Amino acid sequence: MNWKVYVDGQEGTTGLRIHELLARRPDIEMLRIDADRRKDVPERARLLNAADVAFLCLPDAAAREAAALVTNPRTCVIDASTAHRTAEDWAFGLPELTRGQRDRLRQAKRITNPGCHATGFILLVRPLIEAGLLDPSARLTVQSITGYSGGGRKMIEQYEAAPRDPRLAAPRPYGLSLAHKHIPEMMVRTGLLQRPIFMPIVASFYKGLTVSVPLHLTVLAPNADARALHMALRHHYEGESFIRVLPLSDPGNLDEGYFDVQGCNDTNRCDLGVFGNTDQVILMARLDNLGKGASGAAVQSMNVHLGVDEGLGL
Repeated sequence: MNWKVYVDGQEGTTGLRIHELLARRPDIEMLRIDADRRKDVPERARLLNAADVAFLCLPDAAAREAAALVTNPRTCVIDASTAHRTAEDWAFGLPELTRGQRDRLRQAKRITNPGCHATGFILLVRPLIEAGLLDPSARLTVQSITGYSGGGRKMIEQYEAAPRDPRLAAPRPYGLSLAHKHIPEMMVRTGLLQRPIFMPIVASFYKGLTVSVPLHLTVLAPNADARALHMALRHHYEGESFIRVLPLSDPGNLDEGYFDVQGCNDTNRCDLGVFGNTDQVILMARLDNLGKGASGAAVQSMNVHLGVDEGLGL
C-alpha cells in the first residue's frame, strides 16, 4: 500500500530531512506544494487533507493554524513544533516512553514530536521515576550541548557564513532566563513536579547533542546507586532497537577519556550512559538532533502509526 505524505514547511531543516528520509521509500508518495503557493492557505489545506500523514514543520503559531485546517478524519498530523507537546489530546511521539505508548501512536490522529533536548532528558529520567528510584519532587539540573543545526536555517547560515564571526568559535550557553520552551514537556512527560534547572549550550559543530543530568545519590531512593540506575534503564529499554544503554562506567564508552557528543550522528539511535562513583552519578544521553531529536523521530512515529516496520527508512 502507498501512503500519501505532505510536509507543511518543507523548506525548513526538519522538513528537508523528512523528505530525504522518505524519498527512496516505494511505499510513500510525497505531495508537494509549488514554491509560489507555499502561503496559499486553500492549497495548503487541500494538500493537508489529501495526505494520510501530514508533518507540520512550522513555528508554533503557524503549526496551530495548520492543524486547524485538517478536517479529514483519516489524516494523521505529526507536529514537529512545540505547540502541542503537553496537550492531553495529542499523543507524544516517543514510542519508547512507556508501556502502551506504541498503541497510543497507532490509534492517534494527532501526534506531537518531542524536542531534541527533551528527548534525551525524558529517556534518562522517566524510567527512574517509574522504577521508584527517583522521586517526582526531586529538584534536578540538566545541561545539554548541541550542534548549531538545532537553531534552524537562520543559525546555520550564521555559523556557515564566511568569514565567520570569531565569537561563534566558542560554545554559547543560552536559555538563561530559565524558561526554555522544552521545560514543560520535560516535566509533563517524565512526571516531575519541580521545574528542572536547564542550561542548553550551542557549539561550533553542525549536529550532535548530549544531555547530562548530574545527581547526588542522596536524592535517590534508599540504597539506590549507579548500578541500580543502570539496571533500571536496561530493563526499561530492553529490546528497543533505537535505544542503546552503554555499559556502566565503562572507559570503552569514551574516546580517549572524552564523551563523543557526535557519536550518534546520522542515526536514529540514542545512547544512554551512567557514570558514577560511591556518592555521585552523571546520567548522559547522546543523539543526533536532526535524527532521533527531530526528523528521525517524526518518521519513526509515522511508521508506528501506519503499522509498518518501525525502522523503515531509518
